[in-house]
Amino acid sequence: MIKYLGSKRRLVPVLSDIAAAARARTALDLFTGTTRVAQALKRQGITVTAVDTARYSEVFARTYIETDARAIDRSALRAALAYLDALPGTPGYFTETFCVRSRFFQPFNGERIDAIRDAIDSDFGTSTLRPLLLTSLIEAADRVDSTTGVQMAYVKRWAPRSFRALKLEEPQLLRGSGRAICGDATKIVKALGSFDLAYLDPPYNQHRYFTNYHVWETLVAWDAPEHYGVACKRADCRQPSTKSVFNSKRTMPKALQAVIDAIDCRVLVLSYNDESWISLDELMSMCDRHGAVVALSFPSARYVGARIGIHNPAGVKVGSVSHLHNHEYLVVAGDPDDVRRATAGYGHAVVSV
Repeated sequence: MIKYLGSKRRLVPVLSDIAAAARARTALDLFTGTTRVAQALKRQGITVTAVDTARYSEVFARTYIETDARAIDRSALRAALAYLDALPGTPGYFTETFCVRSRFFQPFNGERIDAIRDAIDSDFGTSTLRPLLLTSLIEAADRVDSTTGVQMAYVKRWAPRSFRALKLEEPQLLRGSGRAICGDATKIVKALGSFDLAYLDPPYNQHRYFTNYHVWETLVAWDAPEHYGVACKRADCRQPSTKSVFNSKRTMPKALQAVIDAIDCRVLVLSYNDESWISLDELMSMCDRHGAVVALSFPSARYVGARIGIHNPAGVKVGSVSHLHNHEYLVVAGDPDDVRRATAGYGHAVVSV
């Protein structure tokens, strides 16, 4: 699993408990990201639909959600990974852009990424293994990068892990079926169908996942885009089409309300935190059309990038961190009996309306 801003690793056990208590057999993960939550739900035997706009997210969803581990030829997968892992490095666009012009990876690893990514398209372009191989490459690259997690910048000195050689590993596939959909939640939510459980983890603020993880976007698209700035961000990061309504304080509340209203589900679970543009009371009011509403609150350490302080382009610390912790919220809405069962084990943290 790659390093990811807004990852719900700490909340996965709670979300799993809620899904089990709600007796969910089908689930929607509408802003799936790395598919961490969708994977947890699939492990419970739930049929999951995972949706996101990001190219890399679609690759993860096709690997971990749409692929049934029982349908994959493991010998063929391992042979493909061994073949790719043995390729000598060949410098190309990725090395020049993300290892020379910027410093996200050491050049010796960038050259191997170039060679492996070219071979995935040339040798496995039409293979059912392609998303699995891409997933393995992204995860391998993430293990040897030189960032704090997001790709808006890289660290001033090479991170210790960046000196390790990139190593492809077999994705830990799951049994069961599911769907992977690349699309805008605001445009496709009405067409997705009905679910026992719907989980929403929309963007909290102005920080855009398209720019935060632009390297993974390019690694999947493999389109050698024009770029700009120290971080060599894709030129299309500047285009309105890559900007989400959820990243604007003006447009986000209306968009979120429209998505909540359009979802067809028995139990709705929405995660947010106290650094967002919407208060908890407002968020709970947004969800009340689904029935009873309960909010669970969990203290959480802030993302590491928000804890190291504020630095200028030269790497000099110029500001201090205002706070080190925040609160994560899970808002659960639906039939009163379903909501009561789903939140019963967390009575110490419940606020209800």
